[in-house]
Amino acid sequence: MKKIDCLSALELDDVIKSFNEQSFRSKQIYNWLYHNNVTSFDMMTNIPSSLREKLAKEYQFTYFEEVKRLTSSDGSIKFLFKLEDNQHIESVLLSDGNRISGCISTQIGCRMGCKFCATAAAVGFKRNLTVGEILNQVAVLRKSAEELFDEKLLNLVFMGMGEPLDNFENLKKALEILLDDNAFGFSHRKITVSTSGLIDGIKDFFAMETPVNLAVSINGPNQHIRQEIMPISYKYPLKDLINTLKNVEIDKRKRITLEYVLLGGINDSLSHAKEFCQLIKGVKAKVNLISFNGSPFSTFKTPSEENVLQFQEYLINNNITVFIRKKLGQDISGACGQLAAEYKGAGR
Repeated sequence: MKKIDCLSALELDDVIKSFNEQSFRSKQIYNWLYHNNVTSFDMMTNIPSSLREKLAKEYQFTYFEEVKRLTSSDGSIKFLFKLEDNQHIESVLLSDGNRISGCISTQIGCRMGCKFCATAAAVGFKRNLTVGEILNQVAVLRKSAEELFDEKLLNLVFMGMGEPLDNFENLKKALEILLDDNAFGFSHRKITVSTSGLIDGIKDFFAMETPVNLAVSINGPNQHIRQEIMPISYKYPLKDLINTLKNVEIDKRKRITLEYVLLGGINDSLSHAKEFCQLIKGVKAKVNLISFNGSPFSTFKTPSEENVLQFQEYLINNNITVFIRKKLGQDISGACGQLAAEYKGAGR
């Protein structure tokens, strides 16, 4: 049966027309779905029962069950969700003391194969998430932020399980609903999509009517190092990726975020910093340095604090805006590269 909570505003208009109902009903249903996040037709109290019955005969809500949550010592919370096919995904509510962010997954597993990432190593790739499964994560995290922190969830990062641009059509549709003031009402300045560097996807991303922020995982100062840790570099060479980032049209108030995971002894030396600095010349960007968190699925080592600070200092001295990302949710395996779906064996 078709899912009602995967429909756009225009698709709902068509549904209501096909039922020979008054056109304003689609806006009411849309509001119930994505502003109030109802989970049954009976909750749509201003919709006639006859119309609710019509909807229920053809549509159902996406199955989405929270089965576990873990709370970090820093206040971040990791959620484990069970899906209709008995697969599981993870999402994280990140708290840095100043703001609350939701870290959203777009796939069950990931096919990119980045060697430092637990998702690829532990889960592999199962399937893309539907629009409803993406939006349900946001709905649960938004409600939890209000209940647990008494704060609105204003920031979203698509940095959870999966490669967002590998599920572009569902991501695009979900973003349109998230940005709609009649639905979730997020600001495009408060949403960031992270990619391992799918060049075709990046071009499609910037062709969207309202592009949100883009973060690109570089993680290597040259092609040789990057392809050793990120196999996607064989298909999309680093040189071509950087040229793409130099030539996309970006809102004058925005910059691309270049993410660089520092791996001890692999890409974290001063010489690597110098090479990276040369590599990104001409890209309208800021840099996020991420100290590798460590994972039971990886043999990579955490870099020394000295190397991290030395790397940052060199970039600053070369007029590059650079930040060191805080390690949030690390003690619950909720930090960058650690999401592996605790019940990864389910559904196999």
